[in-house]
Amino acid sequence: MSGRLNWLRAGVLGANDGIVSVAAIVVGVAGATVASAGAGTPAIITAGAAGLVGGAISMALGEYVSVSSQSDSQKALIEKEKAELRDDPDGELEELVGLYERQGLSSATARSVAVEQTEHDALRAHLIMELNISEDDVVSAWHAAWVSALAFTLGGVMPFAAILLLPLSVRIPITFVAVIVALAVLGVVGARLGGSPVLRAVVRIVIGGAAALAATFAIGSLLGTSGIG
Repeated sequence: MSGRLNWLRAGVLGANDGIVSVAAIVVGVAGATVASAGAGTPAIITAGAAGLVGGAISMALGEYVSVSSQSDSQKALIEKEKAELRDDPDGELEELVGLYERQGLSSATARSVAVEQTEHDALRAHLIMELNISEDDVVSAWHAAWVSALAFTLGGVMPFAAILLLPLSVRIPITFVAVIVALAVLGVVGARLGGSPVLRAVVRIVIGGAAALAATFAIGSLLGTSGIG
């Protein structure tokens, strides 16, 4: 369950980045082309596609590097624990007894539990008690990269498609509304997964996304008016 929740959280974060990043790009370009009285669809397609592909690759690379570092650290700790169990099993047993005693067990009970756990799966017992990890916690960096890239792409496609398919006269405001609604939904999902207050999460993500869109639209409009866009 913990592993699935981690993947879901990564997916929510990736989708959020995709929505905000791509929406900010296409809204900014649309603002520039509207201000300069141009249709701007080719420019929006070019910028949106570049943002979508580049963002997905960037997310995948960042997730791969991050998870690889975490995975390498976990593997190193597991190998270290294996070596300690191999070289000093008696000392490791006494260490496990002490850990159970610190959890509130009596000396006799702690020793009995430590002996049984050692006979059943000594490595697992030590990893959980000492490091709060298990061998199953070591995640795949490649899986994390693909999940992140896919989530970013799915999130980014929504504002990209919206601004291209809607009529020119309403595409910017409706895209803005669609993005806000999508971010609110992600905020609810993220809050549910993390067990945090829903309203606070939704307000935070919506305000951040709205600020990003407003800023890029303002910049695009300014550049379009000045003749740079």
